[in-house]
Amino acid sequence: METQKYSVNQHLIETILTWVKSGEIAIPEIQRPFVWDKTKVRNLIDSLYKGYPVGYLIAWRNPSTRLKDGSSAEGKKILIDGQQRVTAMAAAILGECVVDNDYKRIKIQIAFHPIEERFEVCNPAIEKDTSWIPDISQVIQGSGLLKLIHNYKDLNQSVDESIIENSLEKLRNIVKRQIGMIELAGELDIETVTEIFVRINSEGVVLSQADFAMSRIAATEKYDGSDVRKFVDYFCHLCVHPEFYLQLSDIDNHFTKSDYFSHLDWLKNEKDDLYDPDYKDMLRVAFTSEFERGKLSDFVALLSGRNFEARTYEERIIADTFKRLKEALLGFANETNFKRFLMIIRSTGFIDRALIRSKSTVNFGYIVYLKLKSLNYSPEKIERFVRKWFVLSILTGRYSSSAESQMDFDIKAIKEKTFEKYLEDVEKAELSDAFWNASLIQKLNTSVASSPYFNVYLASQVKSKDKGFLSRDITVSDLITHRGDIHHIFPRNLLKKNGLERGKYNQIANYVYMQSETNIKIGDKEPKKYFSEILTSINNGNMVYGAITDESNFYKNLKENCIPKEAVEYKAEDYETFLEKRRKLIAEKIEKYYKGL
Repeated sequence: METQKYSVNQHLIETILTWVKSGEIAIPEIQRPFVWDKTKVRNLIDSLYKGYPVGYLIAWRNPSTRLKDGSSAEGKKILIDGQQRVTAMAAAILGECVVDNDYKRIKIQIAFHPIEERFEVCNPAIEKDTSWIPDISQVIQGSGLLKLIHNYKDLNQSVDESIIENSLEKLRNIVKRQIGMIELAGELDIETVTEIFVRINSEGVVLSQADFAMSRIAATEKYDGSDVRKFVDYFCHLCVHPEFYLQLSDIDNHFTKSDYFSHLDWLKNEKDDLYDPDYKDMLRVAFTSEFERGKLSDFVALLSGRNFEARTYEERIIADTFKRLKEALLGFANETNFKRFLMIIRSTGFIDRALIRSKSTVNFGYIVYLKLKSLNYSPEKIERFVRKWFVLSILTGRYSSSAESQMDFDIKAIKEKTFEKYLEDVEKAELSDAFWNASLIQKLNTSVASSPYFNVYLASQVKSKDKGFLSRDITVSDLITHRGDIHHIFPRNLLKKNGLERGKYNQIANYVYMQSETNIKIGDKEPKKYFSEILTSINNGNMVYGAITDESNFYKNLKENCIPKEAVEYKAEDYETFLEKRRKLIAEKIEKYYKGL
């Protein structure tokens, strides 16, 4: 018979809150932004007041770890489900502050109307209305129920004192309500914990393994877990909101005195939004590059002290994991590393985040960068290998599904071979002649404008400094950077009039970056018509479309945009022929681009 993997107990709310204050229960999210809106806090208090069920809390005990002297250290409970509810109760009942999206500490006051037995989020109107008690925490935490009743009676002479007494007594007894807690055994692996969580959680919301890792980190006070977790959160927040740096000293004076704070200094002026990692990205890159493992479940196990060979939990492993994790996180957040990596990505032609659909591809690109740097590869080789791997990953959709398993496979393969050899092996397997001459052409047969293959094509145009369609001076890079528009070579309305459906006229092989004013002038004309007018205008010097004044430059522009010369004679009925030829030209351009990286 298998040992039961959990226990279920009922606890008083006041007991739960006492455990939170004493640290017996760790709430990793307590210093992270509170995601509930205030009305949800009100509704929770109303449910408790009425005796409605508010769901179970799920706690996962840290496994007992073996110390150097052979003794065992008992782990604390980590709340993995119910964090928002417990934080809401701490805010409303205890009057504690919560952290908003700007990491500012704010109070959430829930007001109570004793006569109507109604709760509302406190506002200026309620504060002026004597029939409301503006803050229930003062009733629940305060002493002297009789004094509260008399004070309320003095302000509201006509009310029945017994009604007030009953309502306030019921309100104070909220903390005597019971709430169920499911406590999971510390030795359970993360996959089992995740499965239990999903089965129990009524909303079926899946916590990511990065969430579990953050929980473990935050709950490990011995190795500055709280500061490590804050470092990750603050770094990611500053990447998006650099102005937040000036507020940090006021918001978290303790953290600004830590060693970690100085490593965030450079972000106060950071404006680049090509790669804005969240905490999941940062943990994954740091862990995979340092520990040469791709599965975050292994990370959670190591944070808990897991000895994979002996199948025990040891304090020395926790200490070593945190030491290496800190170094890896500082390496991730290093200004030189971060900016150098982004410079390499931009050098591939991917100059805008809209061109990058897969965050996982960027993450593993950074893993490759950090790994190769740690292995003392030359800067030139690092640049070339990162560029190649990044573009290869997009072309092959390498991390588009089962990204974690693929990352685990890749990082272990890189460990076993030289990177040069592994890249060569993958190229032979994934980017053969059949890929360039057949598979890629077929993949370009799509109407999905965000197609990764079309984005690689655009990146190739950026790298080649190609001009926009029918532009003399404006480059594709300019149009992408300044949010130019993608237009149809065969106008959409022309094709619609000829009976083509959306999936046909919106083929990506019919797309070009073009200046809007040129596109407007072309209107619904077929290529033969407007190309003829362009050639005529070039000969007579009266520009009609764009600013190209030389016939050789006109044909050069067609070539840069992978448009066959024959297109100058194409009518609406030649559309399919055009698509076939242009897909082939795009594929050829992408192949030349990749091999030149």
